[in-house]
Amino acid sequence: MSIEVMSVERLRFDDGAPVRAASAVVAFAGGFLVVPDDATHAAWFRGSSVTAVRLLPPTGGHELFSDATGTKHLKPDLEAACHLTVEGGPAALIMGSGSSPARMRWVLLRLEHDEPRPHVADMTPLYASVADALSLRPEDLNLEGVCVVGDVLRWYQRGLPSAGLPSGSVDLDLRTAVAAALGQVGPAAVAAMEPRTYDLGAVAGVGLAITDVVTLPDGTLLASAAAEDSPNPRDDGPVVASCLVRLDDNAVREVIPLPPVEDSVIKVEGLMVLEGYQDGALLLAVADVDDPDAASLATRVRVRF
Repeated sequence: MSIEVMSVERLRFDDGAPVRAASAVVAFAGGFLVVPDDATHAAWFRGSSVTAVRLLPPTGGHELFSDATGTKHLKPDLEAACHLTVEGGPAALIMGSGSSPARMRWVLLRLEHDEPRPHVADMTPLYASVADALSLRPEDLNLEGVCVVGDVLRWYQRGLPSAGLPSGSVDLDLRTAVAAALGQVGPAAVAAMEPRTYDLGAVAGVGLAITDVVTLPDGTLLASAAAEDSPNPRDDGPVVASCLVRLDDNAVREVIPLPPVEDSVIKVEGLMVLEGYQDGALLLAVADVDDPDAASLATRVRVRF
């Protein structure tokens, strides 16, 4: 596998405000959404326009969350997203990472009367089931990636290899998961199936862990991974490497480092397929720079097999 960085840009809204803490990116209604982990809104990119789209109601009157304001424990930590077609229309499923009650919500965003409307579901019982399936304590959940594989959603746990918490995944029945996101069935109706774990290796003694996964048009699963020297699954640490990883169910086929961007290792948190080729794909990768006042990075990356 070869990787070529085609372009790099800083992400900003139309008014110049930074799109901060990019943690997922997903196609939506003729454009794409960049989802932060510390806010109630996503950034909707359509042509030359970048506008805010509400995902969640304010929490305690707050729309943004940070250590500095003492609100980090309230942040929704929306980290995983994938594109779906629901009742014939485009939709984006956006999922909290777990580990605390504030992080156990899903948002199903779809167009209704040509306007984006979020459907919010408290999925707490499902997070408990996922933790049990992966033999984790609920507070150690850090679910950061999701993709569609056939008729299932494959949901990925980032983990913290240095603490003995490997990356992993569970499968959810797609139809039942969508019904739960829309409130048509309860979250307990969604079963966590086929638990897997992944050994991605390490860089400079720091274990690589999955941050997102996409399904390419030919069915190949491609993951982003970061070697982040974190004290626990919830707090940031120095990122010593980022890689792209080719997966085959529970087998790790290939791990290739991403080139530095602006002379630094980037922390890729979200992937989206822009175009598929016979021998690879063009991807949009978004990176959280771990600075709440800085604009997130977006890179276009060409991958060839």
